[in-house]
Amino acid sequence: MSSKTMTLGTGVIGPSKWRNNTLKEIKLSENVIHRSDRNCDLGRSSDPLPNLRDVVAELSNDEAHRYFREVRVVVSILRESLIDTNEEIKSLTRGREALEKTLEHIRKDIKLNRDSRSVRVSRPPREKNIDGADDLLHAEGMHLNNLKKSLETQLQTTQRQLQWLNSARRRLSAVLQERSRVQDLICAAIPSSSANATRSMFSGGRQSGMGFSMEREKTDFMTNAPPTDPLGPYTPESESALLEAKDARSHSASLRHDISNLIDKANKTQKSAHKSVNYGLTSKIAETAGLKQHLDVAHAENQHAQNRANRWYESTEKAWGYAKGPASSADFACRERLTRPVIRVFQRHPGTNLPEAQEIIRSNDGLLQSLHNTSRNIGLLKLAQLKLKDDISDKRSGMDIDSNVLRMRRRKADHRWVMSSSAF
Repeated sequence: MSSKTMTLGTGVIGPSKWRNNTLKEIKLSENVIHRSDRNCDLGRSSDPLPNLRDVVAELSNDEAHRYFREVRVVVSILRESLIDTNEEIKSLTRGREALEKTLEHIRKDIKLNRDSRSVRVSRPPREKNIDGADDLLHAEGMHLNNLKKSLETQLQTTQRQLQWLNSARRRLSAVLQERSRVQDLICAAIPSSSANATRSMFSGGRQSGMGFSMEREKTDFMTNAPPTDPLGPYTPESESALLEAKDARSHSASLRHDISNLIDKANKTQKSAHKSVNYGLTSKIAETAGLKQHLDVAHAENQHAQNRANRWYESTEKAWGYAKGPASSADFACRERLTRPVIRVFQRHPGTNLPEAQEIIRSNDGLLQSLHNTSRNIGLLKLAQLKLKDDISDKRSGMDIDSNVLRMRRRKADHRWVMSSSAF
């Protein structure tokens, strides 16, 4: 509204001061009216509306809903990380159980190795010489002890890794519980229809955007993580818990790979050593059986030689008896006497002595010496036969002991037996 200047009459009767005061008041009133109209115009564009309370409440609700949705995204990430951590704990627990089972098998194999060596100690002294089977058993024991130490060390590392994962899981659970405190009035699930809206770039803190998309994979989220804000949805504690859980899962996956390789190596080494020892014992049994067969043949030949020597002794003894002649001189026939007529007539000339008597005596001595030699040989054959019998008995005992060890090892190869508590 524009003010208009008032026009006064041409007739001036009153004093000028009185008139000027009146004009000043009129001018002042016009200025006040102009200022009032201008303030009204400004108020129409800037003054709060009558529904201010409703508008402010709606804006506050929108800000709270926006914050809830942003926190829901963080809670979803935390929940997924918690689920992954739980699954990793399950996988590592299964790896630990497989490690414990393998360690139990190795301990049983060590016990079996010790039992095998202790049983072979009971072999006869003749069979106690160190052989290839003893070397294989000793090498098997060394390999098994080394595997046992490696498995125990790996088991301790796995226990520490499980404790780390459990600590990361508890921390994630605590952060998840703390972040979920503002989710009572909002659906925890993110609908697929509004996923782009709720998981899109959202402001960081309560005023500026956080700037990450829920459609990225968890690895991308951790790589392109938004800036943290202690008063925003994505707090430093949330980031720290997620990073700790990720590191723990990464180390756990690598550890599970190492566990799998170690178990495969242990199984291959154990089976190879077990087969080598069994093959060595089988070879030793076959070798012992071959030697025993040769001993049986030698024993039979010795017995045959004894029979021949006994027959020869009897024949020689009879020949010696025949050579000695009768026990009484009255029993000599005329043809056997040294004084038979033909000899007496022959000896009437000088220098006609005959060596018949010396030859008879010499032959008797020879036959007697043959008897002594044959008797000595029969004694030596009997002594050799006793040694052969002892060797055959020792070979049979050693072969039975090795066979028992081999059967025991084959029977316990499946590890389906309970080891006594005092074994280790």
